Amino acid sequence: MLSDLGGITLLAFEVFAQALRPPYRLGNLLASCEAVGVGSIFVVVLTGFFTGAVFGMQLAIAFRLFDAESLAGATVALALTRELAPVLTGLMVTGRAGSAIATELGSMRVTEQIDALATMAVDPRHYLLVPRVLAGLLTVPILCMVFNLIGLLGSYLIAVHVQGISEAQFWSRIQTWVDLADVFGGMIKAGIFGLMITTIACYKGFNASGGAKGVGEATTEAVVLSSVLILVSDYFLTALMVPWWD
Repeated sequence: MLSDLGGITLLAFEVFAQALRPPYRLGNLLASCEAVGVGSIFVVVLTGFFTGAVFGMQLAIAFRLFDAESLAGATVALALTRELAPVLTGLMVTGRAGSAIATELGSMRVTEQIDALATMAVDPRHYLLVPRVLAGLLTVPILCMVFNLIGLLGSYLIAVHVQGISEAQFWSRIQTWVDLADVFGGMIKAGIFGLMITTIACYKGFNASGGAKGVGEATTEAVVLSSVLILVSDYFLTALMVPWWD
């Protein structure tokens, strides 16, 4: 695992260095953004709505025991913007787009399509990896923002229209307790997670070997490693951001 982390870190630096060099393949970047961002939006919307809905229901019931149900909306909003949206968005993108990238690149590697690019004097890292890694960095924060909005909508519908919390209190508490630092902090996390997901998927797929079995193993390793690193790094990122949020 340590060798993987070293290789992934080196690949990330190499990708950023190559991203500054021409030719700038904007079409490849847009296609990768569509594959990562648009391809993942349905599962992100679905997860965001039901995450917000279940948190809205549970917090409304729990806070009613202390006559503090008016705080349910603000608590859900803080949980979504700071933690749930970036982490769950990262996990959903890992399952949907990260696995697809690892499988696609692994298939290209074992069928020697990547070697063919090199023989045509096309740098496969610049052509294949740079747009995919940048797409993760750019689109996952946007998906995180979509998760925030849809999650808040789900929480509002359940907490206000099912559990009977005052609509005015729901929104006023959110305006009082949630500020832009909470939203931007979550989006920064999402950007880091997006970079991690696509870099790990590219590294595993690009170095796949052993035919169809090797491609399957590379995809599984990419999903597992990305998921674990998202959860572990979330703790350290939160620890760094707590003074900013306070």
